[in-house]
Amino acid sequence: MPDGIYSQMMKELSEGKYVFTGELEPEKAGNVDEPIQAAKDMIGLVTACNVTDNPQSFAYVSSLAAAYKIQLETGMECVYQLRCSDRNRMALLSDVLGAGTLGLTSILALAGDHVALGDTPDAKPVFDLDSTTLIHMIRKMVDEGKDLAGNEIEDPPKLHVGGAAAPGAAHLKAEVAKVKRKIKVGVEYIQTQVIYYPDILDKFFKELGPVDVPILVGIYPAKSFGAAKFFDEYVAGVDVPPDYLANMKKTKEIKDKEKRKEEVDRVNLEFFIDFLEYLKGTPSAGCHMMAVGYPRIVGPLKKVME
Repeated sequence: MPDGIYSQMMKELSEGKYVFTGELEPEKAGNVDEPIQAAKDMIGLVTACNVTDNPQSFAYVSSLAAAYKIQLETGMECVYQLRCSDRNRMALLSDVLGAGTLGLTSILALAGDHVALGDTPDAKPVFDLDSTTLIHMIRKMVDEGKDLAGNEIEDPPKLHVGGAAAPGAAHLKAEVAKVKRKIKVGVEYIQTQVIYYPDILDKFFKELGPVDVPILVGIYPAKSFGAAKFFDEYVAGVDVPPDYLANMKKTKEIKDKEKRKEEVDRVNLEFFIDFLEYLKGTPSAGCHMMAVGYPRIVGPLKKVME
């Protein structure tokens, strides 16, 4: 790798390649067998995969442990998601050091959903740091070999840090201001929340203006109507188009399992091929496919950008 580049994902982004990433979701289990198999299915289709950290504040397998084991057993480069909602700065620092020790090369720094939204609502929320301060802490560790208090770190970790953006946020100016703060403290790439509407992305890019940080646009080809409906109803800042939902709902009426899968694929390809064609004319540097458990859709969509 070139000096200062620790991951294949950042190498490709620095070379101007259009990068595809995927997503793996550990669950409430004593193993990560499913995401390991999903990672194997995604090899050759994406450059790296995010490993989620208690998404929607449901308590699942540690993303640190899962990312390490998945990467070790499959060779898939894993982006370790790390959220502030569950940890104070000491725990966050320990986990970043742990990620470096385990050979992980990328962290996506997130605030995280409030614990009241998940399956352990009696848990005490932490939020000692916000996502911007977490990004600053990680860069300080990597670049200066110091923690937030200025304490020296022996053999500091070598990894990259990304941040999130929500183009569909209710208050776009405030969201863009947060993104610009992340860029100011040294974030190395931005990954957006799921977007379905081109005009929403246009407004986001226009408000943000030219930046030197690569932006990966998030899309979510749902493998079922239920999954699409959940995103529409429960994921903040995401509106799923009614026509897409209606077409996905029709697939439920197909009794034959294989024919139903084919129709789900057709609906997704019909919608997302057009969206990816649109992305060619935007400043996006890549596409993050949050198609958890749906690897067969990735290859056909990726061909659009080749």
